[in-house]
Order: sequence, then structure tokens, then C-alpha cells
Amino acid sequence: MNIDKCVNLDDLRVMAKKRVPKLVYDFIEGGVDDEEGLQRNEDAFQRRSLVPRYMVDVSTLDQSVELFGRTWSSPYGIAPTGGIGNYRRGGDMMLARAARDANIPFIMSGAANASMEEMAREAPEHGWYQMYTANDRAISEDMIRRAADLGIPALVVTVDVPVHSNRERNRRNGFGRPLRLTLGTKLDTLRHPAWLRDYMKQGFAMLENWKPYAPEGASSLEVGEFMAGQVPANLTWADIERFRALWPRTFILKGVMRTDDALRAAEAGVDGLMVSNHGARQLDRAPSPLDVLPALDAAVGDRMALMLDGGVRRGADILIALASGAKFVFLGRPTLYGAVAGGAAGAVKAVDILRDEIDKVMAQIGCPSLDRLGPDFLHRDQEDAGRNIRL
Repeated sequence: MNIDKCVNLDDLRVMAKKRVPKLVYDFIEGGVDDEEGLQRNEDAFQRRSLVPRYMVDVSTLDQSVELFGRTWSSPYGIAPTGGIGNYRRGGDMMLARAARDANIPFIMSGAANASMEEMAREAPEHGWYQMYTANDRAISEDMIRRAADLGIPALVVTVDVPVHSNRERNRRNGFGRPLRLTLGTKLDTLRHPAWLRDYMKQGFAMLENWKPYAPEGASSLEVGEFMAGQVPANLTWADIERFRALWPRTFILKGVMRTDDALRAAEAGVDGLMVSNHGARQLDRAPSPLDVLPALDAAVGDRMALMLDGGVRRGADILIALASGAKFVFLGRPTLYGAVAGGAAGAVKAVDILRDEIDKVMAQIGCPSLDRLGPDFLHRDQEDAGRNIRL
């Protein structure tokens, strides 16, 4: 399929699946344990519906939104996804440039293959940095200083990775450190020549942001091993307070799902929370972010910006999240599909698909601008479905 013929995000997913070997696709797509959380994230949106208001002038639509003192052209951004360079060479910066050109934020993963320095050059106002805390706190503190010195607008600290999770697809495929590939897996890579050509030319992509801390001259595999020895770390509130003190600009926690944690974050001076269960890649029995969002909004929505990440597959999902209390929405896999499927053009395509879908749904429900969007657009029974979750 030609990238121009993709009409929705799932078309991009199908195209991406065809380009990469099964072990790579499974790494992108997989969850943990029984992978019930993956479906739960998407089902949360399916349980909710939008009630249209007609006889409204929707000849002019405005989907811009203000977040952290900046006006963005759309209410969504690109969430951090690690290891992109192993799926599509240069993929990190393809997504960063697509976000820059669309005036939406891009969050570089703490396991990115491009460097924060490159992102700061290419997307100085649109690129945020997501950090995994290292066991050696001196490494984390130096990453914070590097990002601060580069003028990166926001730091996103991921808090929901206390241990390595049980990603059974990866274990079956031998996708880990070190790689333990079966004969079938090796044969499968031969059926994906474009991906194999890139891999044969360059091998595993370097984790550029971790390279300065690994032993001098370390290979990309050795730097990966070094990071694996540093992450996950035993993160505590004392660390959050220290990082907050070091970071001079917008400070965000990613992975908070409880009201008591949200309240403590507000007390610690956190500017925003990304309500997320790590794309259902850490705790399979965790609730969906959308289901816990209303309770968090009631607790701290007037004190900090709440953003949602997880299960979003359509422009309508973004509007449902906003109507449920989110100030902004982030997507990981859907935009990654675009970059993997079609490179730079695919990244742009994913962003354009979402923007077009949002416009169409806004017009259909009689909401010409997002400042008019509220819970009254949600079907009441569906809206209340997630309020019974006790946090």
C-alpha cells in the first residue's frame, strides 16, 4: 500500500507490520502477561459516546489549545516511544520534525536513538525530553542539566517502571539482551528486505543520550547493556523533589494513576501529570487511563495540567478524553506506525490523519472550538462508567 492511500491510523499499522519482522512488530505492539490491558485501554473509549449538538455554525473550526503557556495547533502530541531507530532509521527525528511542522509537542523517549542535542537543534520549541531515572543518580542529574542547558521546554519523568515487566511476546521471540533468535525468527527477517538492509548496514541503533555515561568506546549493544543495568531504578518522592529543584521549566510526571499520588505531586510543585499505564506495557491489571481520569481531574485538575496517554486510536478518542477532563492528549503507537510504515512522509501522514479526524468530529458534534467542549458532550451513562473506580 502506498502511504498516500492510508486513510486511517490502522492502515498505517498494517503497513508498518508488513515492513518489519515479527519480533520487531511484537515489541512495538505487545503488552505484558495476558495483554488484557491493551484491550482495556481501547475499550474505555468504546464504552463512551459523544452526543452531537446540531443547528450550530461550524463553518469555522478551531482545534488549537493552550498548554503550559503556549498555543498548540491541535490538542494532541507525540508520546515517547523508545528504540525507534531499530524500527526505522532516523525515526526519532522524523517524528520530531513532523511535530514541529504541525505545531504540536514531541516527547523524546529516554530510550531514544537520537540525542537530545539533535532534537534541540531541529525542534527547539516543540521537543520535550522524557527521562528514566538511573540507579546512579549522578547520571539522571547530568541528563537534567544537559536538557536544561539546551533550553528544552519540558522534562517528563516516567514513574511507572519500578521493575522490568513480563513481556511474554519478547521472551518467546528471543527479543532481549542478549538476543536469542530462533531459526524461524532469522528466516522471517529475510522476508523484510528493507528493514534487513538497514540493520545489516548499521546494526543496532545507538542510545545516544546514554552513550556519554557508558565506558568509552562502547558499542551500541554495550551501551544498551549499560542502560539496562541502570534502569529501572528505585524511584522515590525524594528523587522527584530533587529533580523538581534542578529543573527550571515545565516539570511533568508520567504514569501517575492514583489521586493520593496526584495530590502529593501537586504539593511537590509538579506542573502536569500524564495519566498513563505505559501503553499497558508494565502492569496488565492496571485500569485504563481514561477510567481514572475523572477522579484525578476532581482531585487536582484545578492545580495542574492533566494529560492522557493510552488507548487513543481516533480523533474522536482525543475529544472524548478532553471532554472527560484531560487538557491534552498524547499518542505513542499510532504515530510510530506512521514513521515505521512511511518514514518522514508516514510521520506527517499520521499527524494529518488525526488533525482531519478531529475537525470532522468537532463539526459533527457542533463544537466549533475546543473551549466549548465539556462533559455535556458525553453520554451521561457512559461518562459515569469509569467514576466507580476507587483510587
